Amino acid sequence: MPLLTWKNKKLGETTPATLKTDAWINASTPPQNRLIRGDNLAIMTALLPKYEERINLIYIDPPFFTNRKFSARIGRDKDSRKPKEWERVDGYQDNWSDLDTYLDFLYQRLHLMYRLLAPNGTLYLHLDWHANAYARLLLDEIFGAENLLNEIIWTYHGPSPIKSAFNRKHDTILSYVKNKKDYTFNVDDIRVPYNENTVKTFKSSKKAGFGKTPNLERGKVPEDWWYFPVVARLHNERTGYPTQKPEAMLERIIKASSNKGDLVADFFCGSGTTAQVAANLGRNFITTDATWQATRVTLNRLAAKKASFSLEQDTAFPLPKLKSVDFAELIGTCVRIHAEYASKLAYWEVDQDWEGKLFKSGTQAILPVRRGEIPPEINIEGSIGNQICVRAVGVTGERYQTILKK
Repeated sequence: MPLLTWKNKKLGETTPATLKTDAWINASTPPQNRLIRGDNLAIMTALLPKYEERINLIYIDPPFFTNRKFSARIGRDKDSRKPKEWERVDGYQDNWSDLDTYLDFLYQRLHLMYRLLAPNGTLYLHLDWHANAYARLLLDEIFGAENLLNEIIWTYHGPSPIKSAFNRKHDTILSYVKNKKDYTFNVDDIRVPYNENTVKTFKSSKKAGFGKTPNLERGKVPEDWWYFPVVARLHNERTGYPTQKPEAMLERIIKASSNKGDLVADFFCGSGTTAQVAANLGRNFITTDATWQATRVTLNRLAAKKASFSLEQDTAFPLPKLKSVDFAELIGTCVRIHAEYASKLAYWEVDQDWEGKLFKSGTQAILPVRRGEIPPEINIEGSIGNQICVRAVGVTGERYQTILKK
């Protein structure tokens, strides 16, 4: 089998991350789901003692080797057709000194993912024309070429400045299993209706299909080319995070290659789509990203869906420091933010029995993605401790905390 080589190619030894839990969200006991900020290489190394061969499905959407810097949109009131007017913050870097550096980055991480993947697990690697050909050779080496399950083409529409070649309007998703004789593929969970023309053809002629009549009511298994609109066209999903992927695409992957109660991981979580869809479908998740922007967007999305999870950090990639600011007050059993902070916050939450160490977020208020204001009040249900801790994240990522006494 051909092997891809580059200068100094070898598996390195990685020091495990020191993971620290910052908060439990919607949980009174340690939650199974985990959102972790930090370097995924060190995080995965730290996860090995507990999770080796235990993750049922891994989907990753890593940098594509575009050699670009991506920004995230945070403003909501500007014309979506005029990107020069948008308010932006840093998203993530996809810059590399050379291809060798990029390949080594992928190689180290894919090996760890192989170790974390269950014996009957599946990996989906999402890339595009920049590097997918190299990645397939890496995966052939790690998983074995015989364990390629699918090369999936995700095709979409959109404007393009290209005038000297065909417009590049597809990504490639490489799907590998550890064992072709034992893996999860829930075929009946992902069937789609036949095209109307196909249905009409079979109804009009018994000779259609060369004597083979499909079960038209049951539907068909999707081909390995998928059309899903890009998120820019899905107003109810857009978070402003660059390169966000559509929920319907992740729903198909998760339904096909995992079962309820299984563990799904995404080590380049970006906007958090994988974790959100996994939670919606009754799966558990581990999701990580190196940037605070991705972590906080994911935090918002998961909290908005009332998911139960822990917020953690690799101590080498600490969360932004909490600023002690008087931005809220307690009136009876209602916590209210001060009016001057209403336009500054993207997210705020309450621990109604603050013990001084681990923050237990029981209730959250979240700025709507498209329209509306952040709720200025949270009514506390149940018993209230001697101290209440209120935390918030500003629209540009700063973190605030205030302590209220009963």
